[in-house]
Amino acid sequence: MSTAILTGPPAPGSSLDGDLRSLGFDVRIASGTEETGALLADVPAGERVALVDPRFVGHLHALRLALTDPRFPAAAVPGALTAQAEARPALTRALDGASATAGTPVADLPGALADTLDADGVAVHRPQLGTLVATVPTDAEARHAARAAVEAVDDEAVRLRSAVKAHDGFFTTFFISPYSRHIARWCARRGLTPNQVTTASLLTALVAAGCAATGERAGYVAAGVLLLVSFVLDCTDGQLARYALKYSTMGAWLDATFDRAKEYAFYAGLALGAARNGDDVWALALGAMVLMTCRHVVDFSFNEANAESTGAAAKTSLALSSKLDGVGWTVWARRMIILPIGERWAMIAVLTAVTSPRIVFWALIAGCAFGACYTTAGRVLRSLTRKGKRSDRAARALFDLTDSGPLARLAARLFRRPGDRSLGVAFAAIATAGLLSAVLAWPFGDRQIVIAAVGYTVFAGLAVAQPLKGALDWLVPPLFRAAEYTTVLVLAARSDSPGALPAAFGLVAAVAYHHYDTVYRIRGGTGAPPAWLVRVTGGHEGRTLLVTVLAALLAGRGDDFTLALTVLAVAVALVVLVESVRFWVSAGAPAVHDEGETA
Repeated sequence: MSTAILTGPPAPGSSLDGDLRSLGFDVRIASGTEETGALLADVPAGERVALVDPRFVGHLHALRLALTDPRFPAAAVPGALTAQAEARPALTRALDGASATAGTPVADLPGALADTLDADGVAVHRPQLGTLVATVPTDAEARHAARAAVEAVDDEAVRLRSAVKAHDGFFTTFFISPYSRHIARWCARRGLTPNQVTTASLLTALVAAGCAATGERAGYVAAGVLLLVSFVLDCTDGQLARYALKYSTMGAWLDATFDRAKEYAFYAGLALGAARNGDDVWALALGAMVLMTCRHVVDFSFNEANAESTGAAAKTSLALSSKLDGVGWTVWARRMIILPIGERWAMIAVLTAVTSPRIVFWALIAGCAFGACYTTAGRVLRSLTRKGKRSDRAARALFDLTDSGPLARLAARLFRRPGDRSLGVAFAAIATAGLLSAVLAWPFGDRQIVIAAVGYTVFAGLAVAQPLKGALDWLVPPLFRAAEYTTVLVLAARSDSPGALPAAFGLVAAVAYHHYDTVYRIRGGTGAPPAWLVRVTGGHEGRTLLVTVLAALLAGRGDDFTLALTVLAVAVALVVLVESVRFWVSAGAPAVHDEGETA
């Protein structure tokens, strides 16, 4: 149980003691700074502790935001400070320093300690309170004014509004969030956790995929309805996490991966349903998955490359974006045009119910391709005018996102020359163009494709031989994703092996999971997956070369190519899933609830 220490006797009529207990704190009262230090020393080192000024006046949700959020080692609002285990030593030092100057009056001891922690290198989170009140009045008049300010603002209404993301898509903002936030509050009051809601969303989407797989019109209608229900629950889990401040390592993993699992499972369900009616759309299903994953990798790579940018281009881009945000219709137009998850799932649900899987996939591919071209073109233009230098951390993140295996790393070592200018995007473009040209130009199983894959491996190594600090080097990871996924797609589509496309769908899904997992580890600040995992899975160039070799060896041998792709898919899935689960349930995983793409 967490402990809250009041740094003095509470004011008469104060509800502070009860408020802290309602937040799950064991409340102890000190008579001054020295006794506060003694009480702090009595709290076990691994527990959260909060120091609260007894004169504090404010909303309960202001205290909740400051004292119970598990994502930050230390957090504060005026009159209240909390520290988790990693910040406890610094808090003890700060309080010892305050005790040494006990003769000097301190207007707000928790606030002074928060400033000391900042100076000591501990990042103290200070939540944005908006209209919420958190203050330490120094006289009766100020206390009366503070209480009046508290009464003037509905604490619960603010809490409910803040459960919704500030920058959601049009469909989510106007058609989902107005009622999903109330579902989140209903779940919170009944003790349900975000993880349980996330799991319910996954199960609902899987049932929707099963309905789509029936190939019947009634099944398609049910699938569309259930997909929308799944999306409502998908929004609810994040809103519940923000409403109740229930963030967890397991929740980070579930939230980060289940969105893709749900969507791609639904693609598979549509393809199975179409096959029941004699329409083979597996190539379209796989094409939609390839396009969607590559688009997300573009987003991730660009954001990582510019996360620490302070260049003039970044400021210019921000200024232009702010001007456009001042014109109401442009905000929603720009959010809708990229077909975010809310609009995308709504489109899929409606088209599934009233049309055919083939139409669903063509609409999805066209919409996502347009959105990808729109966002990528804008980012390329901004990158070409960017003047800020890319940090070593950003360059390392881009390298990790490339998923370069042993062969590419060997080529990089052989051709690396210290001091050379980075030509990563040029080499990656040459590698991708050369490989895909060969795959499209030569017959299935031709040895020329294997030779092209060897060349792809060499140029992939050249692309990462120097740190990825070039203006457009953030395009290197998505180029590699496009090369690998499209190679598998084209070879499976041109193969005469029965069932090759469904097997290829499974292989790309397994590899895509590995790439998404890498992204969310980097976002959580824990770095890329372990090196052994990249070696075992071969890296993007190793897997691509292996698939081309299998195609050359197994061409014209019945369903052997399908069997080989299936075995490879199962092997990759088992290795990456086991390692992913091990990491995300471990104590070393980041305690964050990833917001994912704009809903």
